[in-house]
Amino acid sequence: MPVVRGCNLPDDLLYDVDNNLWYRPNGDGTYTVGMTMIATGMAGQLVAFTAKKAGKTVNAGKSCATIESGKWVGPAKIAFDAEIVAVNDTLSENPKLANSDTYGEGWMVKVKPSDDSAVASLTPGTAVAGPYEAKMAADEFAGCA
Repeated sequence: MPVVRGCNLPDDLLYDVDNNLWYRPNGDGTYTVGMTMIATGMAGQLVAFTAKKAGKTVNAGKSCATIESGKWVGPAKIAFDAEIVAVNDTLSENPKLANSDTYGEGWMVKVKPSDDSAVASLTPGTAVAGPYEAKMAADEFAGCA
């Protein structure tokens, strides 16, 4: 597993480095989506999570959810056109799960891409260390504690 500045990035996931999101293929054409450890490290403890409703189509670069921490409020931008097929209601009830179990119970939504080739824009976990090191340097983020 790549570790960049103390932040774990499991190599079995795909990453949208620009938007700090991870994507896990579910084997049925859908993907589970969550915030990376880098995103939760930069945001701090999450206090609210509000996802778009299941059945909603979201265009690439648009928000699939709104995330709020003590120091940041903003969108979780999806990497490709997709339909939201499930929302993690447990995360809505307990947003801190994104901090404590980033790559497990802290997932945000499950999506079905409009086009199977859409995921080609994502970076495989085995190749993500370099791009994340560059992004963290550009964002002046020291790393995960």
